Amino acid sequence: MNSVCKRNNSSSNEAGFTLVELLIVMSVILIIATLALPKLMGVLRTANETSAINSLRTLTSMEGQYNSTYPTHGFACSLAELGGKPGSGTPGPEAAQLINEDLAGGSKSGYSFKITCGDKNTINNQDQYNSYAITAVPNSVGRTGNRGFCTDQDAQIHYDPKGGTNCTDLLQ
Repeated sequence: MNSVCKRNNSSSNEAGFTLVELLIVMSVILIIATLALPKLMGVLRTANETSAINSLRTLTSMEGQYNSTYPTHGFACSLAELGGKPGSGTPGPEAAQLINEDLAGGSKSGYSFKITCGDKNTINNQDQYNSYAITAVPNSVGRTGNRGFCTDQDAQIHYDPKGGTNCTDLLQ
């Protein structure tokens, strides 16, 4: 009977990890995570900036389509005019259903988007906008993106390296 007890004690001593071994493994994992996190955040910022640039290109294209579809209105003055829920009714100048709901809501991939109207002509009490400006700024500069982006009816995208709307540098 003593041999059975000895066998059980020796097998329980050999199984599992010691507290020191677990602490060492957790320390190594923590060091690796600390080194990888800044790289991961950089990749996320770059992905958000790329998404913002592509969204600006989409918005510029849809502004052209809006202008040709509703020539008496000219360009759209808000994201809501370009947006609208598909299937909610007939598209019109107040909700053309040209862009996705997330972009029409003004926020996508860590960036906030805004359309500002430019000059206009008024014909028969109807405003016709001849220009627009679109801005995309990070929700949190340095975290969701580093640069702010701007474009207009000329379709050239400029950026602000400080993340604002003072877009002076041409995006290449």
